[in-house]
Amino acid sequence: MVPLSYLPSDNQPEVMQAGRVLRERAQRADSVIYLESGRVLFGLLEAGQLRHQLGMVEGPVWLDAAQVLMDQAYTVDIVADTQVSVRRIPLEDFHEAYSKLNKDTKALVRDMAAGYCQQTELAVSRLAQDAEARCAQWLLRHAAPAEDGSLQVTLQQRKRLIAAQLGIAPETFSRVLRHLREHGLIAGTGNVLSLPQPAALQNVARC
Repeated sequence: MVPLSYLPSDNQPEVMQAGRVLRERAQRADSVIYLESGRVLFGLLEAGQLRHQLGMVEGPVWLDAAQVLMDQAYTVDIVADTQVSVRRIPLEDFHEAYSKLNKDTKALVRDMAAGYCQQTELAVSRLAQDAEARCAQWLLRHAAPAEDGSLQVTLQQRKRLIAAQLGIAPETFSRVLRHLREHGLIAGTGNVLSLPQPAALQNVARC
C-alpha cells in the first residue's frame, strides 16, 4: 500500500487488548490504521457481539487504507481478536505519502482499493440477503390459513426470541420485517402478520 518509510517517524504505536473495536461501520475516517502485530476480525457487530465474521488478518498490514483512498465510510466493523499494536496515521500524512508514489503505482494501488471495497460491500449485501431468506423461511413455516383463505402468522414469542432462533440480532429481525412490509410481502400490525404474496415470499426464502 503506502511504505511506512514515507510517513513521519514520530507516530508511536498503541497497544490494545482483545475485544477492542478499532473501527465501526458507517464511520468516516479520522485516521488510517496500520496493524503492526496481532490479529483482527472483520465483520458486523450486533448488540456488542461480532455476529457475522467476514474475514481475519494478522499484522503487519493496513486495515482501512482502501476506504480512505476511495473516500468511503467503513462497511464493516474491525475488532481486535488478540492483543494488537497499531499506528493511527493522520489523514494528511497518509495522503501526502500516497502522493509520493509514482503514477503507475498510484493507479495500481487505487484499483486494488476499489476492488477491495466492492468485494466487501458485496459480502455485506449477501449477509443481509441471507437474513431475509431465513426470516422468509420462518414466516412460511409458521403460516396458517386465515378465515378468508389467506395466510397469516401469529407471533407467539417475543421478537428477540425469534431472532435468536434465526441466529440474527433483534435489530436485524426488525429491519428485515420492515423491509418485507415495505415490499408488500407482509402486512398487519401487532402479533398477527398476513402474507399477501406467499409466492413472492417463497422466492425470497430461496435466495
